[in-house]
Amino acid sequence: MLNDAEIPLKRKDRRKDDPLIIAGGPCATANPIPLSDYIDIFIIGEGEDTLKQFLNNYDKNKNLEEYLEIPGVYIPEFDNKTKINIIEDMDNAYHITNPVLSESDDEEYQSVFNNTIMLNVSRGCTRGCRFCMSSYLYRPMRQTSYKKLIDIAIKNRENTGLNKITLIGAAVSDYNDLDKLIDGLEKEGFQISTPSLRIESITKETLETLKRSGLKTITLAPESIYHLRKVINKDILDEEIFTVIKNAVDLDFKIKLYFLIGIPGETMDDIEELAEYMKKIANMHKSIKNVKFSVNPLIPKPQTPLQWETYDFKDIKTKTRYLKKEMKKYNIKCESPKKGLIQYILSCGNRAVGELIEKSLIKAPTLKEWMEFVPNYSIDDELPWSNIDVGVDERFLKIENRRLKNLKQTPWCETSPCYNCGACEK
Repeated sequence: MLNDAEIPLKRKDRRKDDPLIIAGGPCATANPIPLSDYIDIFIIGEGEDTLKQFLNNYDKNKNLEEYLEIPGVYIPEFDNKTKINIIEDMDNAYHITNPVLSESDDEEYQSVFNNTIMLNVSRGCTRGCRFCMSSYLYRPMRQTSYKKLIDIAIKNRENTGLNKITLIGAAVSDYNDLDKLIDGLEKEGFQISTPSLRIESITKETLETLKRSGLKTITLAPESIYHLRKVINKDILDEEIFTVIKNAVDLDFKIKLYFLIGIPGETMDDIEELAEYMKKIANMHKSIKNVKFSVNPLIPKPQTPLQWETYDFKDIKTKTRYLKKEMKKYNIKCESPKKGLIQYILSCGNRAVGELIEKSLIKAPTLKEWMEFVPNYSIDDELPWSNIDVGVDERFLKIENRRLKNLKQTPWCETSPCYNCGACEK
């Protein structure tokens, strides 16, 4: 974008009459450092309140120092310590009621959720899956009241004519009033779809209501075989998974399932067991083509207990090749191990990675060039993103890193005593 707009790429080369370049979102919040030579200001966390204060200051003064006192602002020039800014009351958060819609039939110009109303039921998740950035960035979990969500849906329909709802949030199936929300939307005549649902939160009644509303595909994330699920703090029994799948099959849902490879401690024996596990799931359906598997390499993410782990490209490549061959009769898609490597470097890299990103504007870097930037952190290293405080204590992340190696589970704090992660004052 900067290149096309003929704005100097690096902030040190920009003049006073050039615009301020601002970035935000989950990836920038977790680790803004790879882009820190190119971005003037990062918004850390949820932007509503931060942007209001930022724009009030911008009208008066464009001097970067003036923004240092605004919560949730990280300025690379000063490398200031920054604490994430989040909205406490979701009923007062920003909810879209007049979305921008594509009128083109060309898929190139359509969004992933084109022609659907997106209802933000909640933000944050405290399940504590150790690989998941959403489990640590936006704690604690905050929910929009179901009556407010129904009102938002109706306003969206009035403004757009759309009648399809997509429920969005890091943990939609943990929403306290999910059945009330779905029932209320159904009574208003909406068609409802959902992202991946948490297996242990899904009831048969919820599936039946979703089916009545017109949902055709249910999306689940078992992640792996049982003992590897325990590594990532996702202690869901096989019996629970098979019960949900059977209920979905009985209701004639198509099923999409997400799996991970490259979990710490994983062996080729585990991958062979995983292939048999997926075959068993597919064979539960009337047609194996109605069960779709998405297999992705685990990418260690900043601000999670896996931030000190690495990405073994050769190992991931070997396992991916095996699964593709073993599952060739089934509906399976495996993410590219090389793409996973690049994601890892962009996620956990330092300032030097920016040079490779800039180079990619002219010519795609080779695998060898990417490999030169693979991080290798030990648990006592100062990490590139150490000045970014997302609310979860590093002490807690180190404890979780040790626990994953011992297959120890950390219970969900919504139903268990607080374990002092640092994100809320309990």
